Amino acid sequence: QLQASGGGSVQPGGSLRLSCVVSGITFGRYAFSWYRQVPGKGPEWVSGLNDDGSGPRYSDAVKGRFTISKDFAKSTVILQMTALEPEDTARYFCVKYPVRILDVKIHYDAWGQGTQVTVSS
Repeated sequence: QLQASGGGSVQPGGSLRLSCVVSGITFGRYAFSWYRQVPGKGPEWVSGLNDDGSGPRYSDAVKGRFTISKDFAKSTVILQMTALEPEDTARYFCVKYPVRILDVKIHYDAWGQGTQVTVSS
């Protein structure tokens, strides 16, 4: 299971920290990503990292503002979001890949319900 939390409503320029608690699998064996989706559009890849937490990658839209990491003690994938913009408004959900090294071309095999992020003044 992947359970995301930490979303909310913030003003532009604000920050949020999303958490994705992973259970039922060996956390350190798989790559993970965060995606986001707005109504009427397909999922947009945001960020991902390898099984050991290395190799973080970001979409151009969030590079320099978001940071992804793994907390192995808590089996949690974290997305620290800063300098939030109205365009970041979406439902964010985490996904697991069936591989160790991140490859966004590979389809994920598990995902959570997500958490809503709203950025507005």
